[in-house]
Formats: sequence, structure tokens, C-alpha cells
Amino acid sequence: MGDVGIRKKAPIGGKERKGLALTTCPECGSTNIVVDYERGEILCGDCGFVLSSSIMSRRPEWRAFTPQEQRERTRVGLPTSYSIHDKGLSTVISNIYRDASGRKLPLKTRIKMLRLRRWQIRSKVYSSRSRNLSRAMNEIDRLASQLNVPPQLQEMAALVYRKALEKDLVRGRSIAAIAAASLYAICRQTGTPRTLKEIAKVSMVSRKEIARCYRLLLKKLDITMPIDDPAKCVPKIASKLSISEECRQTAIEILKKAQKARVATGKHPMGLAATALYMACKITGERRTQREIADAADVTEVTIRNRYNDLKAFLPS
Repeated sequence: MGDVGIRKKAPIGGKERKGLALTTCPECGSTNIVVDYERGEILCGDCGFVLSSSIMSRRPEWRAFTPQEQRERTRVGLPTSYSIHDKGLSTVISNIYRDASGRKLPLKTRIKMLRLRRWQIRSKVYSSRSRNLSRAMNEIDRLASQLNVPPQLQEMAALVYRKALEKDLVRGRSIAAIAAASLYAICRQTGTPRTLKEIAKVSMVSRKEIARCYRLLLKKLDITMPIDDPAKCVPKIASKLSISEECRQTAIEILKKAQKARVATGKHPMGLAATALYMACKITGERRTQREIADAADVTEVTIRNRYNDLKAFLPS
């Protein structure tokens, strides 16, 4: 559009003929018509005459630099989702059986729609891969719902499962175990405090089996895990016991000092967080027993006593 000169507005009151495409400039007769979606205008590329100034862009929303961004920023349709077995691309025949005006469909039409709906549901999960994904996505959704895991992490866990399925890691193993391991891997990777014990508690498989599948995913999918930060576990434990903010901050300070001294390396983050909170409660005068904190953190009292010896050197003076 660099050759466009002076921009002239169409005269007020001038009406375009309805149903006629704007292909010719009424000012100079040129057919060099330019559509400027950013300004919402159709103008002549030769004389700059504005033929229309109120067009609607049907192109993707915003700028997109990758094909994925282009798909995500389209104006119409729901975004694709990895947490749905068909990524949300299929259509669904409704079971309301009413027309556009809200009137009930005739009996013959309702029977026909019921039959079509039944076959449509069957065709969606016809292949073994589709059935596998359908079961796995439902399981991940169930686990995420019970553990209050955000939808973004659920999407990431679904993507991990899909990669495992592509590499044939699910064959001979439990779908529920791989699904639970995928969710646990994402929780650990993003620093979300969800322990293996918590996931196993709401899952249909044992903790041992989930741990085995988790190690398999790390090895075969080359997933790298960051070092666990026990300070992220403090708010979770403290909220269960209604511990004050002052006590939380004291516990976090103790853990930061321990991490600098590399005392926390290789220790269970939830156990360290529980011990730091127990020490902070003693400092701030909040009465909390070892058993109360251990139950809230889902660790044993022995763990707190053992970690206490590791952290007592970092008590505020």
C-alpha cells in the first residue's frame, strides 16, 4: 500500500449498491482495489479514494508468527484441546431434539436423530487409539478435578500422555497408571505441590505402579525435572492449619538458609516444609503439635524430628 497517495473519503450520503462487489474505483475507474484490515477500509490503490470504511475482518485475530498461534487466534470455533481425545474437533448431535425455534421435533425425526446420535458416538471412539485416548483423557480430567489442578496443567499432562502413546509406552501397562504418572510429572515440572501419595490416593492404581510409570516417562520422553523447592509447599500446609502469615514467612526464611547451605539437597520437600513450619510455630508462639503438622503435610512425625536436626542450625538468632 506504499503507492497510495492522498486518502479521500467517500462523500456523505453516497450509498453503495447492495450486493455489488467493490471492484472498481468510482473516482478514477481503477481496478487496483486494496483492502486494509488494520483500518477496516477498502480503498483505491491508485488515487487513495476510500470506497468503504466499515469492513469486518474475518482473518485470524492479532498477529501470528507460528502455525500454532494462527490456529489459536482464529475468530470462530472453540480452540483445540489436548485434554479431549479428538482435540475438540468433532461435532456433537444434541439430545435436546428441538428445532431452531424451540419447538419439539416430530417423533419420526426424533427417532432418526437418536439413531444418528448413537452412531456418531460410536464412530468417535471406533479405533483402539481413540478408545485409549478417551479413557486416558477422562482419567486425567478426573484426577485433575479431585486434586484441584489448573486446566493449563491438565492440558500439559494430556500432551505428555499423547507422546507416551505415540512411543508405544502404554502397551502392556495400565492406562490409569500412565495417566496418573503424566499428571504427576507435570506437577513436579511446574513446581505444583502435589505429591505422589496424594495422586495415588485418588487414582485407581498403586503408588508403586505410578512411580514405575513416572520413571519410564522421564527416561523415554527425556523429561527433565527442576530441583524441588520446599518453600512452595509451605502455603499448602499452612492453609490447612490456619497458620499466620508471619509464621509462614519465618518458615520460608529457614528453608532459604538451608538451601543456600545445600542442606535441603536430596531431602523430601514436603518433610522439610513441615519441619520449617513446626520450627516457625515455636518461634512465633503458635501452638501446633508435630502430629498436627505431620498430618497436614502427609508425612510422619519421625520425618519432622529427623529434619529438625538438619534445620536447627538455621533458626533465626
